[in-house]
Amino acid sequence: MRTAPNNIRNHHPQEGAVQNYFNYFTEIETRFQARRGSILLLSTLDWALIETWREAGIPLEAVLRGIDNAFDKYDQRSQRAGGRLRKVNGLAWVAQSVMETTEEMLEAAIGGAKPSAQEPQDSGFEAARVAAYLHANADALDAASLPSASAETISSIAAKLRAMATEVAMQQQPDNEALEGTLTALEERMFAALTLGATENETVSLRAQAARELAPYRGKMSAVQLKQVTEQFLHKRLMEARGLPRLSLFYMSLG
Repeated sequence: MRTAPNNIRNHHPQEGAVQNYFNYFTEIETRFQARRGSILLLSTLDWALIETWREAGIPLEAVLRGIDNAFDKYDQRSQRAGGRLRKVNGLAWVAQSVMETTEEMLEAAIGGAKPSAQEPQDSGFEAARVAAYLHANADALDAASLPSASAETISSIAAKLRAMATEVAMQQQPDNEALEGTLTALEERMFAALTLGATENETVSLRAQAARELAPYRGKMSAVQLKQVTEQFLHKRLMEARGLPRLSLFYMSLG
């Protein structure tokens, strides 16, 4: 997946701020459901795709516009077909449109767009709440039943979370962006440990499941996208199986 450079990332003034992680996911979910015309809970695969967009720096505006463009074309085809087209059942169906829209916005932004002068909003993440969140995740990591190949790494991550919680509790206003960067690095270590500790049968089964769910969308996604979404899917399923929490501050806002 092509990563959007700074000039297009900054085109949306709130993009990338910790306090807007929740907004990024929920706005995409809401727009997709609205255009589909009925409530469809996003699958693990759908959420994995959203994460790949966010991590690649794809602006929220590009995703929403891509969803609209895809459904505008779908609605036109549906009218010509007398409403007999199959219902859209997954977010991956709009992936190609999102990439096309991102490229269009990138081309329009080069040499013209300037970062907004809008002042950043307060994060809303109080030190006490962040510290409690870190402690709770550390407790969850320690309580998990893990293969020996994963246990030592996960235990060290829990200890790091507790140390971070102690430091945050003494601060008036935590540096949430720096904190999120550390949590992202810890999640990557956790994913690597879980992958190492998984059995061959478990890994093969999960990859096969991801392949089946992605099969209808292979023509709409690049090879890089398919690989990224598959890895996100694998990580999410392994964490669910082990009862482990996500560490990002985004998930604190879901509580």
